[in-house]
Formats: sequence, structure tokens, C-alpha cells
Amino acid sequence: MKKKDVIKSLIREFHHRAIPDFIPRLIPIPDGLDKIITLIGPRRSGKTFRLYQIVAEILKTHHKESIIFLNLEDERLDLSVHELDLIIQAYRELYPEQDLSECTFFFDEIQNVTGWEKFIRRVYDTLSPHIFLTGSNAKMLSSEISTSLRGRSISYEIFPLSFKEYLRFNNISYDRYIPEIQAQIYNALDDYMEYGGFPELVNIQDKEIKFKILQEYYQVMLFRDLIDHYAIKNIVALKYFLKRLMASATKEISVNRIFNDLKSADIRIGKNSLYLFLDYAESIFLIRTLPKLSFKLPVREFGERKLYVIDTGLLNSLIYRFTADRGKAVENIVYWELQRRQEHIFFIKNGFECDFVSMSTDGSAYNAIQVCMDLHDSLTRKREIKGLISACRKLHLNRGTIISFDERDEITEQGINIKVIPLPQFLCENEIRDTMQQSYE
Repeated sequence: MKKKDVIKSLIREFHHRAIPDFIPRLIPIPDGLDKIITLIGPRRSGKTFRLYQIVAEILKTHHKESIIFLNLEDERLDLSVHELDLIIQAYRELYPEQDLSECTFFFDEIQNVTGWEKFIRRVYDTLSPHIFLTGSNAKMLSSEISTSLRGRSISYEIFPLSFKEYLRFNNISYDRYIPEIQAQIYNALDDYMEYGGFPELVNIQDKEIKFKILQEYYQVMLFRDLIDHYAIKNIVALKYFLKRLMASATKEISVNRIFNDLKSADIRIGKNSLYLFLDYAESIFLIRTLPKLSFKLPVREFGERKLYVIDTGLLNSLIYRFTADRGKAVENIVYWELQRRQEHIFFIKNGFECDFVSMSTDGSAYNAIQVCMDLHDSLTRKREIKGLISACRKLHLNRGTIISFDERDEITEQGINIKVIPLPQFLCENEIRDTMQQSYE
């Protein structure tokens, strides 16, 4: 079958089948901006279903034939950049009366076609401004968008489910005042810490199957997104390096130490290659690094960094019982929630430690956050409070926050007011930033 005929069949297939059922995500995507909207995030995080959510909104006012929806990972397509115009030709032959300026284009996993950006720019400039894209490689999308689609696009990150979304997917209403619901919330939180927030896993009950699926996600990231995409030859070094990254979750990462360990094991690889591996792992959303707070740009960009893995479930499937250290799991979850809220965050380590400091765009701090499983142990309590107070004094703040698993308290020491809040409250209520900002104004 000719490629144009394959494209026609896929366009018809979308028009004739029902949109898959979905639970709406709490990720606002504006409509009617006449901008190319790009959704980027790790594989299986729900980008395609977020597109279906957009399609459902469009269908309230438009007919389905005005939508062109193609998954460019479909093995039946296998298009080169020079063949992308076949999509336009196929659609015009199917619907010759349709005005393309009224059409909306959806291209899922667009990065599978090298050079896609020129085609998208031409569609935007000459046919229709209504274009939605998804991709699983942040660096590739951002670099190509910044050059060829300059001023024409807006990007949004789609991560695995937030805990608030996880509750919605499990039909649990958040209410911190009703004991019965609180029990449901904490039971769900235990599962969320163990198996993570990838949407596909929510309705799977078998624990072993969940971990097998997560391991398959990792294998696809490893071989398709890293080894194949970046043409990595030293697979032994890459696998060892990634294993060390996973084991370093919530800790400072030392590429130099890993380099020396590889050298001791007689595995030959340059240190620059390891830094590239770190960059690649971040670009596919496997991990993300957090810089140390410094008002000197070189220190922020090239200094110490802590590492966080995209999903605690994925980590548990690869590193035995990460949630055995539940404090680390809680910190990992808090980090990604701050990322979802697009907080500009750093960590502090200067004779004391503070897990997260939120900064405004003008460089002023408005919140200091410690994450602690519980404060029952007197030494732990003293250490966490001391670190938070030191951070607040350094940043001229009179308030700070400790996120615990289930404790709620207010502490005042050395003129600093510390609010202790349970993890579910932080994850499900958006009051902290507003409250803290008002306190510092």
C-alpha cells in the first residue's frame, strides 16, 4: 500500500472510532491562542490522552472531520521529512471541501521524524495555526522550537499523575477533615509512593505486573530514547552510569566519583561522555537535577546538584525497595510537585542543609522547605529545624515550612515561624505559596 493511502486510512480510522475514555488531567492547556502547543514529558505519562482531552473540547463546537490526528510512532507510517506533505495531500483528497484553516492538527511523538520542524512551520504559516504536538525528548524539542518555531509555540510539561490527580483516578475526594476519607487518602498515598503515578498502572491490581510494566518503560527509555537516539556505543558504561544515578536519588550526584569507579572496574570511558549521559538522561525526563543556591551564575550552572528520578514507582522497580527509606521517597515526590507548579527552586548546603528554596523571577526568596518523614526523633527534629532556620536567616525570611508524612504543627524558634504540614495537604492544596508570599510582602 502506498504511503498516502496508509495516511488516508489512519485519518479515516481516527474519524470513525470513538475517542478513548479518559479521566481529565489537572493540567490547564489554553485554547484559541493561535500558537503551536507542544506537550513534552516522559513516555507513558499521559501526553496522548491529554490530546484526547483537547479533542473532546474541540468536538463541542467542530465536527470530527476537521481534526487531523496522527501518531508518528505508528509503524505503518515510517515517514521521512520529505514525505510529511503526503499528510496534507491525503487529507485534501479525503475532504476536498474542507477549509484547512479551520482544521486542527495533532501530531503525537513528532520527534520520530527528523526535520519535522520545517514542515510544522509551513503548516502554521500557510494552512492553519491550530497545531498540537507531543514529544518525549525535552532537549530536542526545545532546541528545534527555539530556532525554527521561534515565537510561534508554547510548551507544557506532562509528568506522571500528581497525587491530586491520582486520587481523582481512584475516585477519592480529598478532604482532610473527615477521618474515613483520611484513611483512604493515606492508603492511596502508600500505593503512590510504592508504584508511582504513571496513568496506565492505576487500574492494575497485580503488584508484580505493575513492576514489570515499569521495567518495560525503563527498557524503552534505555534502548530507544538513549542508545538508539543518541547512537551510544558504550552500553556497559551507560547501564552502570544509570544504575548509579538511580541509587543517587535525592542525593548529590558526583560524576567524578562514578568516573573513578568505572576506571577502577577497567571500563574505559571519558569523563565528558559521562556528563553527556547525564544530559541525555535529563533530556528524556528520566531524571532531573536541582542546583545549589548561589548568587554566582557559574556556581549555579556548574556546581553541586542533587538528583531526582521522574517517578518513585519506576525507581522502586529498578532499585530494590527505594521506599524502604520513605523519607527519600517523600522528598522525591515533593520535588516533582514543585516542578508541576513551575517553582524556581534550589537547595542549600553551607554548614546546614535545606531541601528546597523557592525563588521568584527577580531572585528574591519567598519560601524555604524542609522535607522530613516525621519529627518524633529529637535529633532529627533538631537537625531539620536548625537547617530550616539557618536557611530562613540567610534568605531574610521570617517563615518556613516542614513537610512531614502526617504531622501538623506550628513552631516558633529564634523569631522564625515554622509551619509543619502533612504531605497530602501539601500535594492537594495550593495554599502554601500564596500564604508564604503574603507573609513576606
